Order: sequence, then C-alpha cells, then structure tokens
Amino acid sequence: MATILSVTELTRHVRDILESRLGEVWVEGEISNYRKQSSGHHYFTLKDDRAQLACVMFSRAYSARSGLILKDGMQVQSFGRLTVYEARGQYQLVVELIQSKGQGLLQAKFEALKQKLQAEGLFDPAHKIPLPTFPRRIALVTSRSGAALQDMLNILQRRSPWLSILICPVRVQGEGAASEIAEMIRYLDRHRVSLGIDVMIVGRGGGSLEDIWEFNEEVLARTIFGCDLPIISAVGHEIDFTIADFVADLRAPTPSAAAELVAPSQEALLNSLAAKQAALNRLAKQAVEVGGLRLNRLKEARGLRDPGMLILDRQQKVDQIETRLLQLLRWTVEHHRNHTNRLSSLLQAYKPEQMIVRRRAELAGVRTRLENAAKYQLERTRQRLLSLDRSAGLLGPQQTLERGYSITRKTTGEIVQRSADVEAGEEILTRVAEGELRSKVQGEERSGGGAE
Repeated sequence: MATILSVTELTRHVRDILESRLGEVWVEGEISNYRKQSSGHHYFTLKDDRAQLACVMFSRAYSARSGLILKDGMQVQSFGRLTVYEARGQYQLVVELIQSKGQGLLQAKFEALKQKLQAEGLFDPAHKIPLPTFPRRIALVTSRSGAALQDMLNILQRRSPWLSILICPVRVQGEGAASEIAEMIRYLDRHRVSLGIDVMIVGRGGGSLEDIWEFNEEVLARTIFGCDLPIISAVGHEIDFTIADFVADLRAPTPSAAAELVAPSQEALLNSLAAKQAALNRLAKQAVEVGGLRLNRLKEARGLRDPGMLILDRQQKVDQIETRLLQLLRWTVEHHRNHTNRLSSLLQAYKPEQMIVRRRAELAGVRTRLENAAKYQLERTRQRLLSLDRSAGLLGPQQTLERGYSITRKTTGEIVQRSADVEAGEEILTRVAEGELRSKVQGEERSGGGAE
C-alpha cells in the first residue's frame, strides 16, 4: 500500500532534499519586489528572463556583511542557503552575503593587478621615500568638495599652524579620474622645487569598491611609483585597501590620519623644547658643581685661599646660556603665533560670507553690463526700424500714386497689369493718390482698352 504523506511531511521532505543536495549556492539575477520590514529583514525576488527565486536576508546578516543599498532593478550576486518556507510551501534562498554584479569582477581585477605590480617590485619597501620630519609645504591632491579636504585642513591647522598648504583639486571618482589624479601628481613632481613642496597627500573619503576604484588603476600606481616626492595614500576608511596604498611611500587608514602623520604637533614641540631647556639647566648646574669640586681640590693642592671668583664666572656663563635659551624659546613661540595670526587672517578672507559679498558685487557688475548692452541693442534696433520705415515710405505705393500714377485692381483684389487681364463688362477699381474710382470695361479694343 502506498504511503500517504501530509502536506507538512511532504514539504519537509522536499526541504531536506534541497538543503542536503544543493546547500549553499551563489545566484545571480535582478532584484524585484524588494521590501524592508520594520524588523530589519529584507525580502526580494531574484529573476532573470525565464525564472524567479524568492529570497530573504535577515537583519543580522545584512548588518554584518553588507553595506549595499538594495533596490529594485539592481543586478546582484547573492550567496546563501537554499531551503523551503514551509508555511507557504515555497522554496527560497536565505541570503548570507550580497554584492553588486560587477563587484566580483572588480575584486578579481584588483587581485590580478596587485600580483602583477608586486612581482615587478612596485611594493618593495626599498623604494619607499621617508617623510620629512618638519615639512614646510604640503600638497593635498583630493576633491575640492569632499569632506576629506576639510578634515585634513582642520587637523593640519590645529597641529601645525605654520604649515603652508597647497590645495590641488581633482576628480576622485568616475571615468578618467585616475588619469586626472596621475597628471596632477606628475605636475607637482616636476615643479616641486619652484612650488616648495615637501610631501604630498593623495586621497578621498570612503565608499564602495566601485566608488574608490580609480585608486586601483595601473596608470595611477605607476605614476605614484615614479614620483620623487614622498606620497601618502589616504583612501577611504580603515578597512579599505587600494593599489595606491601599496605603491605609496606611506599608507594612512583615513585622510584625517594622513594629516596627523605628516604634521608635527605644536604642543609636542613646545613640550620637547621645555624638556630640553630643563635638561640643559641640569647639565649646567652639574657643570658648576663639578667645577666647584675641582676648585676645592686645586685650593687644597696649591694652597689657594679664594677660588670664589672662578665659581662666579661659571655661574655667570650658565646665566647667559639660560638667557639665550629663553630668548630662543620666546622667539619660536612668537614666530608661531604670528604665523598663526597670518593664517587666521587668510582664513577670514576666504570665509563663505566674504566670498558671497564678492560674488554678489561681481554679479551686480555683470547685471549692469548686461542691462546697458540690452539698452544699447534696443536703441540700435529702434533706429534701424525708423530708417527702414522712412525708406518704405519713400519707396511705397502711396508715394508712387502721389506722383500721378494709379493702381488698377479687379473687384477680387487682383492687380491688373495687362488689358488682357480683364473682360468686357467687368468692373475694375482704380486707386489714385486721393480716393478710388470704380469703372466698367467696354468695347473690344484691347490695345488701349476702354472704361466707362
């Protein structure tokens, strides 16, 4: 006798077969019917031109392994476990990892280029250029509108207000951005002496693999390798790694960290100076004490009664050294304060409010010039129309009529140019300078015609 199964038993049997024989799989398709529940779970359908597959990605898996923003129409690659949702008797994919369709290709391309350049020695530490301990001018190669630029400027100003900063705006995303960054690096390297650049930071804020892909292009990697200026690569977040990071002289986990690495701390320098001054004072006092002991020995050995003058001379020299050190410290602090004030003035000059005032003044000037140009053009057009009106008056039909000529028309409005244009008995209208005559054609004498 055949075994009769309940719906639940059959569904579980199907589930066991799916999970045991297929298990975890990668599936590629287009997202449709996407919805996110209040619980944080994501439900969608993967489809191609012939079939579709129900999918669910629970909140814990999405939070832990995906930063991708899902939406209908996206082409994705999903990894998960194939199972059956018993309540509906529907097989589905429980997604554990999801990525854009092109991401796998990009990752493979990244690994291939990384191995190629590593084999050529572009990542060799022997080629790394050390960073200057006290740089004077830093070039920032990044997007002018990105938050990374403002973060670096704030940190550089706080840590080393005497630094000169050269902002070199470039596109950091999209087709052609890698070539643009490479061209800027080559330009700065060629003119590093005239521009006075000591070190360069190349980077941008974080993003997906597609967003930061320009920093994985071979043209940029080889440009960084061939640069004689030390370069810090600062791309994305701490977990992001690019080909530029491996080739650069130093990799910073973020743009902010790059600014911290390249700019010496003003506070640390002052503390170091103070510590060195204290050490010199201790050495000077030790020298005085040693000198005093030696004088005492000389006194005992030679019978000298008053070596105090020699001790006073040594103390005076120590005082002079201390005075010079204090003067040097004051000068250093004052120099940094003045430089800070100058930078503050420059920042005030470039405040948004000041820029808006200048741009408004420029706009007002442009508006005035446009209005004047429009008035001038209108006046020229008006004079031209008056001239044409006068010409039309001189050459118009009314002037011709006033010279004794007339215009003959049929009642239909058609102008009569030849006698053959009218028939006997047909009415015609003759316009003269003042008024109009109505007449009728008579006779058959077409050479001169006749009218009554």
